Amino acid sequence: MNGLGVAHLTALELPPSVLVRQARCAGFSAVGLRLHPVMPGALGYPVAAGSQAMRELRAVLAGEGVRVTDIEFVSLTPQTRVADYQALLAAGAELGAASLTVSGDDDDVARLTGNFAALCEMAHGHGLRVDLEFMRWRPVATLQQACAVVTGAGQHNGGVLVDALHLFRSGGQVADIAAINPHLLRAVQLCDAPLLAPAHELIIPEAREGRLLPGQGQLPLAALLAALPGDVCISVEVPSAGLPAVQRLQAAAQVTHAWLHDRRLSSPAVQVAGHA
Repeated sequence: MNGLGVAHLTALELPPSVLVRQARCAGFSAVGLRLHPVMPGALGYPVAAGSQAMRELRAVLAGEGVRVTDIEFVSLTPQTRVADYQALLAAGAELGAASLTVSGDDDDVARLTGNFAALCEMAHGHGLRVDLEFMRWRPVATLQQACAVVTGAGQHNGGVLVDALHLFRSGGQVADIAAINPHLLRAVQLCDAPLLAPAHELIIPEAREGRLLPGQGQLPLAALLAALPGDVCISVEVPSAGLPAVQRLQAAAQVTHAWLHDRRLSSPAVQVAGHA
């Protein structure tokens, strides 16, 4: 058991070094870091490989005993130039990250698949995996669409990130996981929500600031974990406008650890696993 991770979006207002310290204090042993903004002008915390800022961040990670599961976030658009992300991958490698998270924002599936394949090839040189995250409001909206891109790219270090909210809000079901090559499924992000989706115009606000902690909603999270590979990396992604960042992290760790403990008692197959 390598411990539980937390996605940066849970407390995105905290810069990486502060996030690492507060996440460890809350009870997490791993973090995801948003080193690249999800869109121009959005919040992100770039750090260059070999820089003083990188050395300081690595010292904080080592001192707290926290590892980096993934770096994010790259949107693969029609304008994407894969070579632009060489520095981002180098930074992720220096931090010891396992993967880079991307989204599919290009309606041209052939171009998107080609860019994903090229990014995987470049990431391989840095020892990173590339995980495609599907979201209902993006061109790659479903588990099946994400798997088609990753499979079409034909890269052994390509994968799919399963976010529990995005899976169920895009019409996916736990049974869909069984139809997927388990090699593609290396990471899951947990949160909870009401079973009934909100109105269409509220889907994005729910994802970005209205998630519930595991066990506080109605999503079939225990069944989802049981259907995923046993060594999948588990992180919590629970951005919420209701609590300050530090309290948000503390609540996320406390509630999720308790929920996972209860699930392990009822289903020994459900484990907290580290990244592969």
